Amino acid sequence: MRFINNRFMLFLAIAVLGMNMAVAQEIIPDTPKDTVKPQPKTGRSKVDGVVAVVGDFVVLDSDIDLMYRELQAQNVPVKDIPRCELLGKLMEDKLYAHHAIQDSIIVSDAEVNETMNKQIDYFVEHLGDEQKMVAYFKKKNIETFRTELFEMIKNQKLTEQMQKKIIDEVTITPEEVRQFYSSFKKEDLPMFGAEMEIAQIVIKPEISQEEKQKVIDRLKQIKKDIQEGASFYSKAVLYSEDRASGQSGGFLKMNRKTAFVKEFKEAAFSLQEGEISDPVETEFGYHLIYIEKVRGQELEVRHILMSPKVTPEALKKAKEKAEAIRNKIMSGEISFADAARSESDEKETKNSGGLLLNPRTLESRFELTKLSPDIYNDVSDLKDKEVSQPILTQGDRGEKSYKLMQIVSRYDAHQADYAQDYTKIKELALKEKQMKAISKWSKAKIKDTYIKVNGEYRKCQFANDWLKNK
Repeated sequence: MRFINNRFMLFLAIAVLGMNMAVAQEIIPDTPKDTVKPQPKTGRSKVDGVVAVVGDFVVLDSDIDLMYRELQAQNVPVKDIPRCELLGKLMEDKLYAHHAIQDSIIVSDAEVNETMNKQIDYFVEHLGDEQKMVAYFKKKNIETFRTELFEMIKNQKLTEQMQKKIIDEVTITPEEVRQFYSSFKKEDLPMFGAEMEIAQIVIKPEISQEEKQKVIDRLKQIKKDIQEGASFYSKAVLYSEDRASGQSGGFLKMNRKTAFVKEFKEAAFSLQEGEISDPVETEFGYHLIYIEKVRGQELEVRHILMSPKVTPEALKKAKEKAEAIRNKIMSGEISFADAARSESDEKETKNSGGLLLNPRTLESRFELTKLSPDIYNDVSDLKDKEVSQPILTQGDRGEKSYKLMQIVSRYDAHQADYAQDYTKIKELALKEKQMKAISKWSKAKIKDTYIKVNGEYRKCQFANDWLKNK
C-alpha cells in the first residue's frame, strides 16, 4: 500500500507481534468502587497481565512492551516516553472501538479482508515470503497470523469509523476562521513550509490488438472451466491481477453509487444472480464478473482481472514520444500545460495542464517536507520551468509508462497570512474544533463506560480521566 497511515502501521505491528486481545473477558477488580460495571459472565477467569479494561476490551502489559519495541524498530527515541502515556493511547483506541460497537457501526468482513490482504502483501514484499513473515511475527502458522490480523484490523476500522462519526458533524464558519486567526499574536502565527506546484505528462505504451486478444481468449477459457465445474474463487486467487481482491477470491460489494469504473458497473448490473460475464474491458484491463448475490440495490460480486502485456517495442515507442514532446516544450514550440492537455494519457491531470493534486489538502501545492519520496526524487534536481528527461514508472499493478515532470511554481516558507493562506488556516481552525469535539465526547463516554486500571498503573497521571478521580 502506497498510502498507509503511520499510526495505523504502528498499531498494526503491535497487534500482530503479539497482542492476543481478549474480548469481553471477566476482570477481577482491585476495588468495588466503579460506578459502571459489566454484566457478570460465566466460565471466565482472570487474565494474567491485564493492566486495564475499557468496555469489552482489555489491554495487556505485554502490549505496552511491544509498543516500545515497535517504536524502537522505527528509530523513535523511547527513553523519555513513559509507559503511562502509551497505556493511555491504547485505552483511548479501545474506547472508540467499544462505542463503535455500541452505536451499531458495522465493518464488513469483505472490507477487513481487503485491507488484511494488502497488509500481508506488504509484509511479504518486505520480509521475503509467508514463512519468513510468520516467523518474524512469532506466530505458529499463517492461519493464526491471519486470524489475529483480522481482529486487529477490524477493531482499528471500528475506531476510525467512530472518530469519523464524531467529527463529520463538525463544521466551521468564515467568522470562526477569522476569530481563530485573530487569536494569535503576530509573533505566534503558524509557519508554513516551503511549497511547490508540480506538473506531469504521462505517456502510456500502446497495447497491441494481439496482446489484448491473448487476454480475452484466456479469460474465455477460464469462464468455460468455471461453467464446467471449476471454482471461481480458486481461479481468482490463482490468476487475478487485482491484488486487493484476488486473495479473497475476487470478492467485492457494490451498488450504483460505488466508485467503480463505468464499464464495470454497467456490466455487473446487466447480469442476473449466478451469471458470469464475457470479458469486460476497462482502463485496468479485462474482467470476468460473476454475480454471487443480489441483495436489493447491492451486489456481491467476484471478478478476475487480467491486463494485456506491454511489448518492449511499445515501451520504446512511448519513450520516443515522450522525448519528442520534451523537445517541443524546451524549444518553445508548445507550453508544458498545453502539451499535457493534448498529449498526456493521464486523464486525472491532463485537463489541469498536468498539475498534480495534493491528496492531503486537495490543492495543487505540495509542502516540501511532506512530499512523497517518489515525487521528490523525480523533481529534486529540476530548476524552475525545466522539464525532466522521460522517467520510466511502474504502477501498483505493474503497468509501465513514461512521464515528464516540471516544477511550475515555488513558494518560500513564511508566516501564515490570512488572505494568502486562508485555506490552510481554515484547515487548522477546523482541526482545532474537531479536537475539542473529540475531547468532549471522550469525557462524556469515560464517565459512563466500564473502565478499570489495575496495579501500579493506577498511579499514572493520564491526560484523560481514566481513573475517574479515584
